[in-house]
Amino acid sequence: MHIKNQILKNRLCRVRQTLAEKNFNAAIVANASNVRYLSGFQGDDSWLIVTGKNLFLITDSRYTLQAKKQCPLCKIIERKTSMPDAICQTLKKIKNIKIVCIESKVEIRIFDSLKKKLPVHLKSVGNLVEAVRQVKDSAEIATMSKAGKIAKKALDNILPKIYSGIKEIELAAMLDYEMKKSDASPAFETIVAFGSNSAMPHHRPTDRKLKKNDMILIDFGAKFKGYCCDITRCFAVGKADKLYEKVYKTVFAAQRSAFKTVKANKPLIDTDNTARGIIKSAKLPVYGHGTGHGLGLEVHESPTISVLSKDNFKQGNVITIEPAVYLPGKFGIRIEDDVVVTKTGCKILTSTLKNDCVPILKIS
Repeated sequence: MHIKNQILKNRLCRVRQTLAEKNFNAAIVANASNVRYLSGFQGDDSWLIVTGKNLFLITDSRYTLQAKKQCPLCKIIERKTSMPDAICQTLKKIKNIKIVCIESKVEIRIFDSLKKKLPVHLKSVGNLVEAVRQVKDSAEIATMSKAGKIAKKALDNILPKIYSGIKEIELAAMLDYEMKKSDASPAFETIVAFGSNSAMPHHRPTDRKLKKNDMILIDFGAKFKGYCCDITRCFAVGKADKLYEKVYKTVFAAQRSAFKTVKANKPLIDTDNTARGIIKSAKLPVYGHGTGHGLGLEVHESPTISVLSKDNFKQGNVITIEPAVYLPGKFGIRIEDDVVVTKTGCKILTSTLKNDCVPILKIS
């Protein structure tokens, strides 16, 4: 996906405003998602230097031609030495650079190497670009909506193919293949959990076989043109007993109530409290993970919706809402959808469930 120049310019403008506010003359950007966000570059092993006027992409011979096609706003520098040396050589040629910031996630050894070699003050900072990335533009939202449609289509295609005896790993592979057929890839390792395995939030698929009367939890996402979606759906196989039905309806109600609290400038923690409150009032165990997280070029971004949240929603945030109940030794139910925060509420980007009836799969 080639990003329009004006979109890139808008993103750079916001980052440069932050640099100016913090009195930085330049920023070194190493995170691949941040590099892509600011430059449009889709390769690997490449860093950016952002100054008040210019944008330098430091890459190597493997990506030079690709960079020239994808990065219209960048000055492409093909490095012949190590990345730290190339960064130093480039910065030394730029006038009036005295204070430079670098992403805090850069390895300490690289930070130390740059600090020794650069004749400027180098400072480690966090969330410089990530803070800008929290607010999605219309192109990003449209791409994430498309990712959600691809994911739904993939799930719809595999559900009729599920049979008694299929393994978790086989079903996960089927789902991944369906997403790839639509020019997408799995946004993360697909979770398929049968029966009591579904009580483990981050279960990894095994050779456990599906029974004629069983439960299924599927947590998956499509990555389309760099952007992710994240969805969780649960099913009863054959029939649902009263406990499964009660839990499912409770989790559904928790998610729907949480949706209603999402609005620009409203506290994140209110959404978390609302979802947990519904589950607690049903006298069911409250989940230990967050109620949601930001989504975009990476499957986990800011903001995070949890008991520790202190910030407010911003218009343009794209987040997951994923309340759950886990009953060890029995089953787990999590329902997850993606929403974009608006001025008046939120818009759901994924295909939501129509009602709180437990989806029943009839298999052979």
